[in-house]
Amino acid sequence: MARFSIRERVRWSDIDAAQIIFYGSYIRFLEFAESEMFRSAGYPYGQMAERLGIFLPRRHIECDFVSAAKLEDLLDVSCWVDHLGTSSLGISFRVQRDGGELAATARLVLVAVNSESFSRMPLPDELRSALQPFFEAPVSVS
Repeated sequence: MARFSIRERVRWSDIDAAQIIFYGSYIRFLEFAESEMFRSAGYPYGQMAERLGIFLPRRHIECDFVSAAKLEDLLDVSCWVDHLGTSSLGISFRVQRDGGELAATARLVLVAVNSESFSRMPLPDELRSALQPFFEAPVSVS
């Protein structure tokens, strides 16, 4: 298993009046990492409908904000697939400030739908295989 990571800088448009990253900006950083992970797996979002006949809309998102990132901070955003269901997949994220301080954790659930009918469908086997290098099962806590 290999987590996928990107580095992105907090820009002026990402901060709020308190001079810290606006919570909604984290979603954009997560999307950058997610999109690049799929591209790295050989399935850029722009080609998924054409190649596989699917879209992967978000069904659920959760995010915990740990420490505030500030203007010009360099963020490392790592992501990995934590669940491959019949028609859904889960992606976990870890956002760290340069130097390793945890800024946020997040999780998305995506659902496979037919690109023409928008009806739920199974995840194609070739997509499952392509994402396998990024799969890490969650650790259960007893």
